[in-house]
Amino acid sequence: MTSSAAGDADSVELSAGVRRLANARVLVVGDAMLDRYVYGSVDRISPEAPVPVLRIENELALPGGAANVVRNLGALGAAVAFVSIIGDDEAGGDLTGLVGGQQGVEPWMLVQGRRITTLKTRFVAQGRTVQGHQIMRADREDNRPVHPKLAERMLKIARDAMAATSVVILSDYRKGVLAGETPGLLIAAALAAGRRVVADVHGSDYSRYAGVHVVLAAARDLAAATGMPTEGDGPVAAAAAVLRARHSFGAVLVTRGEDGMTLADAEGAVHFPAESAEVFDIAGTGDTALATLGAGLATGLSLRLATRLANIAAGIVVGKIGTAVVRESDLLAAISPSAGALRKIVTREVAGRLTERWRRSGWRTGYTDGAFDPLKPGHVHLIEQAHGACDRLVVGVQGDAMLRRAKGETRPHQTEAVRAARLASLPAVDLVVVDTAEAAEEMIRMLRPDVVVKGTPAERDAAAAVMREWSGTVLLADMLPDIASD
Repeated sequence: MTSSAAGDADSVELSAGVRRLANARVLVVGDAMLDRYVYGSVDRISPEAPVPVLRIENELALPGGAANVVRNLGALGAAVAFVSIIGDDEAGGDLTGLVGGQQGVEPWMLVQGRRITTLKTRFVAQGRTVQGHQIMRADREDNRPVHPKLAERMLKIARDAMAATSVVILSDYRKGVLAGETPGLLIAAALAAGRRVVADVHGSDYSRYAGVHVVLAAARDLAAATGMPTEGDGPVAAAAAVLRARHSFGAVLVTRGEDGMTLADAEGAVHFPAESAEVFDIAGTGDTALATLGAGLATGLSLRLATRLANIAAGIVVGKIGTAVVRESDLLAAISPSAGALRKIVTREVAGRLTERWRRSGWRTGYTDGAFDPLKPGHVHLIEQAHGACDRLVVGVQGDAMLRRAKGETRPHQTEAVRAARLASLPAVDLVVVDTAEAAEEMIRMLRPDVVVKGTPAERDAAAAVMREWSGTVLLADMLPDIASD
C-alpha cells in the first residue's frame, strides 16, 4: 500500500522531534575520506587545450564519507563514537585533526601503513566564463580491504562502543573498511547487544547487510540490485519491497534525488517529496540524511518521523554550496509553517526547472496569474479552480514596477513581497513567481504549463495563442464580482 507523506507529522510533532536529536548517542563505522575544495575564478580558456584556467583563491578541507556523517551528527548535538581506518599520509593526518576537533565525538581512527586515505578534490570556479560550480573532481583512493589485523581491532573497538550507544550506523562507500565479512560481524554484534542498525550501502551488493533495521539505497543501485525499474512512485515502491523481502531488512529507504525519498517497511510504502526548491550542490546530501535518520531512531522517534526529518535535512543541504551540515536551528526554521510557505516563492528560472521536473514525473502542471493587490476571496476562488485543473500549480504575481506601469503611480497597495507571501500561504499554491516581464505571455512560454486558467475572455484568448505552440489547454474561470475591477 502506497500513501502520501503529507500530513503524517505536523510542525509541532516535527519540532519536538528535532529538539530530541541532541540526546542521541550513535556509533558510526565506515569509510572516512577527506573532501578538499579548491575555489578560484575563471576568466579565460587555456591556450594549450580547450579547458578553463582556474586561478586559485582559496582552499577548504572537510570530513567526507562516514566522517561527514559524524560531522552532521555533531552539528545536531549528538554524542558519537567513530571507528574507521585511514592511511599514514597527509590527508589522513588532516582528517584525524578535523574529526578529533569536533565536540562530542570520540574518534578511533586506526592507521594502516602504506594505505592511501581517500581524498576527493573538487575544483569550484567563478568568473565571467563559469559561474559557481565544479569544473572538475580529482579522486585519490585505495579500495582494497583493510589489513585483517586492523579489521579485527576495529571490530573489537566497535563492540565495546556499542555499550554506550543505541544505534549503529554503517557507512559503506566501498573503500575497503566494510569489506568482506566485517558488516555481518558488526550486525551480529549489534543485534546481540539489542542495538538498531542503519546501513548506507553504495553499490548494488546488499547481501552482506542482511537483517539490518534500515538500509539506505540510491534509486539507481536499487534498480541494479533488483533488475526492476525505479522511475516513478509505484515502481520504486515495488522494487524496494522486493529488496526488503530478499534480505530481511526492517525497512528500505530509497533516495531519489530530485524526486525525494521513498520508505518501504512492514506497513507499506510512503513517499516524501523533495523539500528543496533549488539545488546548488548534492555533495554530502546522503550523509546528512543518514545522520539525521540515525539520530532520530537513537532518541526513540518513529521510523517515519525520523525519515521525514532526514528528508527535510537533505533538502536544506542541497541548497548550500559544498559539503554542508544541518543544525537544530536550520531544521526548526525549515519546518515552521511560515518557512514552509516562503520556500514556495522562487525565481522564474527555478520555476522553469521545477515545472520541467514535474512533467517528467507525469504531473499535470498549471498556471494562473494576477496582481492580487490585495488578495481577495475572489482571487482565492480563482486559484482553487486552477488547482482543481492540475496536479501542481504555479501562480504568477505582477511585480511592483509592472503593476505601477499598468495601474498608475498609486499602485501597488501592497508590495510584491507581501503579495507573494500571502499567495504562498495558500495550500492550493505550489509555487509563486514574481513576474517582471513586459508581457504575461512570456511567463507562460517559459513555464510551458499543461493548463492555464484565466479570468477574462481577452486574457484567455491571449494565452491560447501561446499555448497552441505545445497543445496546452486554456480554461476560463468562474469569476466572483469582488475582483472584477482588479
